[in-house]
Amino acid sequence: MTGQEEMGPVDRLVGRIPALARAGLAALVLCGLVLAMVVERAAILRDGATIRLATLPVDPRDLFRGDYVVLDYEISTINLTRIGAAADLRRDEPIQVGVRAGVNGQAEVVRVVRAGQPSEAGLIWLGSKAGSVMNCIRGSVGASCSEGDKVMRVRYGLESYFVPQGGGRAIETTQASRVEILAAVNAAGASAIKALLIDGKTVYNEPPY
Repeated sequence: MTGQEEMGPVDRLVGRIPALARAGLAALVLCGLVLAMVVERAAILRDGATIRLATLPVDPRDLFRGDYVVLDYEISTINLTRIGAAADLRRDEPIQVGVRAGVNGQAEVVRVVRAGQPSEAGLIWLGSKAGSVMNCIRGSVGASCSEGDKVMRVRYGLESYFVPQGGGRAIETTQASRVEILAAVNAAGASAIKALLIDGKTVYNEPPY
């Protein structure tokens, strides 16, 4: 058989399109995907519920992309025993983490449920995936817990934040208790960083686009 006969109908159709046109089409598709991501993120920042997150910043450095901070949140270590959540969650299993403002206005975890399970009204729910569940040994993890409690580490997609070049080091050397993040969360649990605060004052404000 010839090479043309071995090709499928889709391959033959694509083969008839000039290479320049194919490159242009691929570029349009890529631009469309990027635009969709930007629009979705802008909608989260504009319409999502706002929560305050206590955070511990660290500053790795990427010379090709400028400064960024890696953020570790208090709500990233969840004491499952204390909130009465299931401890048989599988790693990477989709979950919803319900938070509310604590006495200091910062978010605290009060519920963890599997994705698709009924969620309690009055809470803000962040979508995530279950991490490894382990026994807590006091002093070994960030959360306050008693020995034998089941704890789990969770990532929310809010763990890195780009700042103007040279700004990361200033944040890294700031006492952790002085640093907060404002995050927006939409009804589907998707979240995005809105602003970084030090001593309650906005230091970096994320533009919608």
